[in-house]
Amino acid sequence: MVEILSKLKTNNFLAKEENLIDWNATLLTLQKSLGSDVYESWIKNISLKKEYNHYVVLSAPTRFVRDWIVSRYADRILDIIKRDKKSIQRIEFLIEDSDLKKNKTNLPKDNRVSLIENSILNYNRFNTNYSFEKFMVGNGNELAHTAAKKICTNSSHYNPLFIYSDVGMGKTHLLNAIGLEIGSKKKVMYISAERFMYHFIRSIRSNEMVKFKDFFRTSNVFIIDDIQFVGGKEAMQEEFFHTFNALMERNSQIVVSSDRSPSNLDRIQERIKSRLSGGLVIDIQPPDLNLRIKILKSKIEEIKNNFGENCNLNDEVINFLASKITSSVREMVGALNRILAFSKANTKPPNINECKQILKDFINYNHKTISVEFLQNLVATHFNLGLQEMLSARRSRSLARPRQIAMYLAKKYTTNSLPDIGRKFSNRDHTTVIHAVKKIDELIKSDQEIRKNVEQLKKKLL
Repeated sequence: MVEILSKLKTNNFLAKEENLIDWNATLLTLQKSLGSDVYESWIKNISLKKEYNHYVVLSAPTRFVRDWIVSRYADRILDIIKRDKKSIQRIEFLIEDSDLKKNKTNLPKDNRVSLIENSILNYNRFNTNYSFEKFMVGNGNELAHTAAKKICTNSSHYNPLFIYSDVGMGKTHLLNAIGLEIGSKKKVMYISAERFMYHFIRSIRSNEMVKFKDFFRTSNVFIIDDIQFVGGKEAMQEEFFHTFNALMERNSQIVVSSDRSPSNLDRIQERIKSRLSGGLVIDIQPPDLNLRIKILKSKIEEIKNNFGENCNLNDEVINFLASKITSSVREMVGALNRILAFSKANTKPPNINECKQILKDFINYNHKTISVEFLQNLVATHFNLGLQEMLSARRSRSLARPRQIAMYLAKKYTTNSLPDIGRKFSNRDHTTVIHAVKKIDELIKSDQEIRKNVEQLKKKLL
């Protein structure tokens, strides 16, 4: 046995003793970087199992935990590991059920207080700034607003209500407004899909699934935001499916929001899509110019009333903002805040030319809905390649470099997770995407031709 270990240590693929990763230090850094909630819920339960020169193997207690970490935190974990050992290029995971059993048996018996019950106030406490009165109604959102109001007066005949739109269009505002309107009359549960998953995994770990089911299946109105985030999480979808059915059986109203329609949800079970489509499905369209102007003026008045600040902008500047920042109401309000900050710092409102300088990045990037598929076609055209040729399994440099550049841009300019990007590149692994991003980052610094091509592609995007 001693001889075998000796030989393994001299193997080129294994780490040298003097270059071992300090996993405890890595965990401390991750806790500071990601915050205590994320660390306690997800990161704390993974451990370093094997370490090689170019990759590490980490263990996770369940497939669900592994998938969640891979989709959200894998690139951050890799970055921190590389601080100790720069040669590491990827992370691999294995599932160790024994870790979960150990965690359950080690729970202090006198400290088994239900995390769900203790946090109930978090799910019927609503933001008073997101009321129906403060929701600006226009042609693009009038139907969604009307449907949300009807739920509050018991006159709706559709269940579930499914509202979808791009980010920053007011979905969360409407969901919160429903809770505000009827929260004092009915038992309302309002939660994001991410927090629903958080409680799901905590309940598994603490052996409190019965309480989890009881807690989420007894509300009169169940509101869940951003359902797209359960995509690919099979155990989570199974629980959501049964929660959905239980609520429907007791005639509870269900309200769901997403960034896309039920039929376009990625990696969601067909039976869930069918149920989500069975009520009323409404999309919120981007606001027209008049509504954007109305929103801006309302925000300015709100700032004046709440903070007593003198923030007068002339109609020309307001019209400029409303006409240039069109992709998201949230971005438009962010641009307004930047203008107001300039006005306060310089004790004068900016003119149009100053606005163009202040909002240069907003205006250049605005209105670009960038998808992985769009980037793939852009890169393939730039390098005079066929799309299928670039996505193929061939590894020649003339194909590999453009493919890596497309992955690099997808990571930088889309909101897709690493596994999602990998799947769109002919079902490649997320570690391939991580390697591609790191490789292009290095080549941009050392290879003038690569740097030139990436800059040209960025200009085409912006």
